[in-house]
Amino acid sequence: MALLALANLGLVAFDSAYVPWRDFWFRNFPGLTQTYDRVKGIEPHRDTEAYLDTVDLLQQELQQTGLQSTQVQARLQELRDRSAEIVDVNPFAVANKSGTLEKIKNRMREHIFQERRRESAKQAFTTFWSADHLTQRGADSELQFFNREIRPLVASNYYRSIGENGEFVDWFWLIDAPFVAIFALEFIARTFYLSRRYKSLSWIDAILWRWYDLFLLLPFFRWLRVIPVMVRLDQARMINLSRVRQQASQGFVANISEDVAEVVVIQVIDRLQSSIERGELSRWILQSANRPYIDLNQRDEIQELTTHLVKTTVFSVLPKVKPDLEALLRHSVDTVLSQSPAYQGLKAMPLVGDLPRQINERLVAEVTSGMYDAIVLALNDKVGAELISKLVKNFGQNLVTELQQQRSLQEIQSLAIDLLEEVKVNYVRRLSQEDVEGILEETRQIRKLKS
Repeated sequence: MALLALANLGLVAFDSAYVPWRDFWFRNFPGLTQTYDRVKGIEPHRDTEAYLDTVDLLQQELQQTGLQSTQVQARLQELRDRSAEIVDVNPFAVANKSGTLEKIKNRMREHIFQERRRESAKQAFTTFWSADHLTQRGADSELQFFNREIRPLVASNYYRSIGENGEFVDWFWLIDAPFVAIFALEFIARTFYLSRRYKSLSWIDAILWRWYDLFLLLPFFRWLRVIPVMVRLDQARMINLSRVRQQASQGFVANISEDVAEVVVIQVIDRLQSSIERGELSRWILQSANRPYIDLNQRDEIQELTTHLVKTTVFSVLPKVKPDLEALLRHSVDTVLSQSPAYQGLKAMPLVGDLPRQINERLVAEVTSGMYDAIVLALNDKVGAELISKLVKNFGQNLVTELQQQRSLQEIQSLAIDLLEEVKVNYVRRLSQEDVEGILEETRQIRKLKS
């Protein structure tokens, strides 16, 4: 069926290009034009055809009676009259071939006057079809020029019949009808099959499943059939459109992703703001203490997360920041002691010297080391771990209790709404300015790695 659709598309393309390219077919495939002209309602134009017939009669009479005979003189006069009529009436206009007439006139001017534009075309034809001119230049050579340069252009003219609807006669639908009938039967059969196979599909849904096949049934806009033909060839694995689909989808995404991302994020933020304004955040905080908690896996994730964070902080982070903590604590102790008169008096006593500063540093080191050792000991001790877990749980419960105060709820709502508004103004603006092409390139790289 894909090959049949491709053949039909080829016929449609040929039919669409036949009239604009008829001169090419006429010069190179005259037998084709004799056959297909009838499909397009094309027939020889009576005036130009009669003109060429008159030239043929002149050639016969020249061979029989000679150039000076009365019969030949009358035939030359007839050709002069017909030439003037063709220039004035322009029978080429019906076929939209006025350019061909201009080409004929230019060639005749150049042949007679060696000039294309300044002299009259009718005068050039009058001179050409005169006995004196044919005698001077030779009738045979002049007729050879006409048959070589002028006749093909005149013969290419045609008349196209017009129907009662005011449009040109076109019988291509008779050639196209069998294809459309086959496509229609296939479309109906596929629609019936889909509606029976998928019970939830209605006939309309089944039709829309292969909506692009409808282009094969249209008697107009036939060039749209390229869509179902390409799809069918791709499904038949005769061509591969995967890269085309990929580039088309990525181009589509690149064009709309900025707008879509901005709209989606703003919509989410607006809904969060509306929820907070309606008091849903307040109700969630007030009900959190009494709301039954559903445990899905018999694990206390909060406690485990807290324990993990505490251990990471104690064993990995605190040893690295211990000098900074000691420096901060030392500065705090120095600040407090410097404001004490007793400490200042002690420093002024003789023989004391730098002893207060050494005591201060020793005190700070002992305090930080003692606190760190105590925390490590508590974490390694089962009872200490339980006490830390209890501390975290009580801290959370008391935090929720304090947040349930009306003043706290109002302040939290106001801050949350303002925060979301700032996110919408700042983050969404940066998101809309993101390099979408860079994101798509990253997506392509990820797909290559997966494949």
